This record gives sequence, structure tokens and C-alpha cells, in this order.
Amino acid sequence: MAFSIQEFGGLTVLSKIRDKLPNEDLIYLGDTLNFPYGPKKKEEIIKFAIENTEFLISKNVKIIVIACGTATSHALETLKKRFSIPIIGIIDPTINYIKKLKLKEIGVIATEGTIRSKSWEKAIKKELPDIEVINKSCPMLAEIAEEGKARSKEGRAKIKEYMKRFKEREIKNIILGCTHYPIYEKIIKEELKYDVRLVNTGNCVANYLDCFLENENMKAESKEGKFKIFLSKNENMFESISKNILNKEVEIYKK
Repeated sequence: MAFSIQEFGGLTVLSKIRDKLPNEDLIYLGDTLNFPYGPKKKEEIIKFAIENTEFLISKNVKIIVIACGTATSHALETLKKRFSIPIIGIIDPTINYIKKLKLKEIGVIATEGTIRSKSWEKAIKKELPDIEVINKSCPMLAEIAEEGKARSKEGRAKIKEYMKRFKEREIKNIILGCTHYPIYEKIIKEELKYDVRLVNTGNCVANYLDCFLENENMKAESKEGKFKIFLSKNENMFESISKNILNKEVEIYKK
């Protein structure tokens, strides 16, 4: 097996990686048992991340992607110190992308825990010290997306609430700092009503992985990659949601 993707919202990342690297075998682990990560304590998130990483390593993967903003912000450094396998989060690949844009300001939307940790802001400021970072926690969006209600009245109402700060200032670049949020791209653009660039971390991660594997001579030689999906807890809606995002029937296994 080649890659592994962690967390339910990471389906949006999985789809981008599959499109960019169709020859790679992929394993996706959705930690549906412990979702949502956003409101949990850092110690809990690190514990879950270690357990999930150990499971993925047992499947003989060659690299791990933490396709979750909260787990990236709280657990990535711990995992890198603990395990020898290459482990990539969603923050660094995204910053590599925005560095090229030469922006004066950028918005970040993410879970409550991620915004509270200031991981995005610290990482951005480290590389771009003069840029203004406008943060906004969106504590309900991941849960609403998990329930399949992103385009519902409830989902649209929350987008209207959370986008108010960006709309007032007409912020033209916003990082979707949770992997659930690409599901809301169309609704966000409709609410803002101006030309906005929404930075999808899945695209950034897929491009980063492509370069990383090429540089490390780790690319698969198979003609067509396969993927398996594991869940830590069975979810009734997962199959239909994954089919909509991946445009493909999937087999789901219990962790």
C-alpha cells in the first residue's frame, strides 16, 4: 500500500490525490469513532493520531497524510518525532502554495481547536512575516457536513454567519483550513458575492506529494492504483457521501 489518509473530511483530499497520482495505492482511515476532533483537547487528539498512525503503518504504507486540519495542528510534530515514516499534514503544503501568491492579507477558516492553537497563523507568519492573517473558527461546519446537510438551510445560515467578517472587508483569499470545507466552496462564493480565491488544501497536498515522491524516487510503477477505506466506527451515511465525493463505488472495512 502506498498512502494513507486520516479522518472523514479527508475524502476531499483523497479525491485530489487520486486524481493527481492515479498509479498509487491508497488507504484511507476515517476516525469516525472519535469525530469531531475540533472541540477535543490536544492530548486526546495526539492519542488518537498515534493509534491511527500505528494502524496505518501496520498496512505497510510508505507515507502518511494527515488529512485533517485539527490533527495536523495538534499532532503532526509529535508523530514526526515518534515514527520514522514520512508524515505530511495539510498546513505546510498549503503555505508552499500561498507563498507564490505574494499576498498582503489572507483569511483562514478552520475548526475551533485549530484556530485556538494558532497553528495556521504561526506557520504562515514564519514564512510570510508581513502578511495579515484573518482567522475565523467555524465550529459547526464539519458536523453539518458529516450529516450530509452542507447545502441545507442550516448549512447556508452558518456560512452566512461565519463569512460576515470576510465579506465586510472583502477578503479575496481564504484558506479552507478544515478538510470538510471544500464541500462548502460553492455556497461560500455565493454568499461572498465577489471574486474570491478559496484555497483547497487537497490540491496543495496532492501537488506537494507529487513533487515529494518524484524527488525521493518513491513513485509507484503500477498502471492503476487501488484504494481501500477503513473506518473506526461504521457510519450509515459514509458510503453515500464517499460515493458523491469520489464519484466511485467504494468498499468499506472496519478498522
